[in-house]
Amino acid sequence: MSVIVITGGSRGIGASTARHIAQRGTGVILTYNSNAQAAAEVVDSIEQVGGKAAALELDVGQVGSFDAFREAVLMTLRDVWGISTLTGLVNNAGYGLFNPLQSVSEAQFDGLFNVHLKGPFFLTQRLLSLFEKNASIVNLTSATTRVATPGVAPYAAFKGGLEVLTRYMAKEFGERGIRVNAVSPGAIRTELGGGLNEEFETMLAAQTALGRVGEPEDVARVIAMLLSADGAWINAQTIEVAGGYNI
Repeated sequence: MSVIVITGGSRGIGASTARHIAQRGTGVILTYNSNAQAAAEVVDSIEQVGGKAAALELDVGQVGSFDAFREAVLMTLRDVWGISTLTGLVNNAGYGLFNPLQSVSEAQFDGLFNVHLKGPFFLTQRLLSLFEKNASIVNLTSATTRVATPGVAPYAAFKGGLEVLTRYMAKEFGERGIRVNAVSPGAIRTELGGGLNEEFETMLAAQTALGRVGEPEDVARVIAMLLSADGAWINAQTIEVAGGYNI
């Protein structure tokens, strides 16, 4: 049995990815920060169609909690699936902040750094010993690393750092057959950064070659592919999933 951890799996891209992975017959451990009810609903939706999933609480910005989280993952693997290894990790959890560079506070900077770069680094480190040979890791970055978007400088900078980290992970984990890739979404209809109003969505759609903003499922399908045998020869890549945004 294959089981994959998805951080931030209670909503948006994470929830959609959990469902797509489960449809392929893979078990899912999804994490939530505060909304246990939303996480339970995702688990229930997977189990209603014959899949198997579990939800664990995790604040990706609190590295000190990762050892306890690793033990919770191991206990869940044994209790729910009767195994003790993982076949993948999706570093998806995150949040947005729209603020001009000159008014970003140190606390805001540190919060974004902890969740979008420091957290994925040390969470991957803590879970590494649980990965099977030929496991797969997917890091969620952002099209804002390519297209400078005023108001998201710290967020984009840390996502850019995560893209570099992706390549280093692929290099260092390669001897164990572990693949590491990044998926870089463009404008997606999620709650990130407060969601999209009609005016903002119209503007983003006009900047996208396919003429619309993306849905969580558009990104989830690509993540699910990278985690599966279909992506077995894709490694150390950043794949933008943006419908042709700002080209």
